[in-house]
Amino acid sequence: MSIQNLASYDPFADVGEESPIEPVAEEKKKPAQVQNYVHIRIQQRNGRKTLTTLQGLPKEYDPKKLLKAFKKEFACNGTLVDDEELGQVIQLQGDQRQKISMFLIEEGVPKQDVKVHGF
Repeated sequence: MSIQNLASYDPFADVGEESPIEPVAEEKKKPAQVQNYVHIRIQQRNGRKTLTTLQGLPKEYDPKKLLKAFKKEFACNGTLVDDEELGQVIQLQGDQRQKISMFLIEEGVPKQDVKVHGF
């Protein structure tokens, strides 16, 4: 019997992975944002609390305006975090993965470009 919620999980473990078939060369390595995927992840906090992160937004979307729309639409708090490797990451309280994906698809982001990660 294993207890699932005590297992260690790194939600950013798959960022920047290269496929095992391709040779890994220095010039072939690309940052996560060049792949044009929007990654939506969930992180476990204390107890039942969770944090939803959104990264890799296309350049034509303003993260501050999106954050304001998310907070108003989903009735949760959120923040915009600058990361050296990942760029600007939107963090929202609670499990908002499905709501964010539906919102982005309605706003014109292609469905195949939205990757939802999590438990």
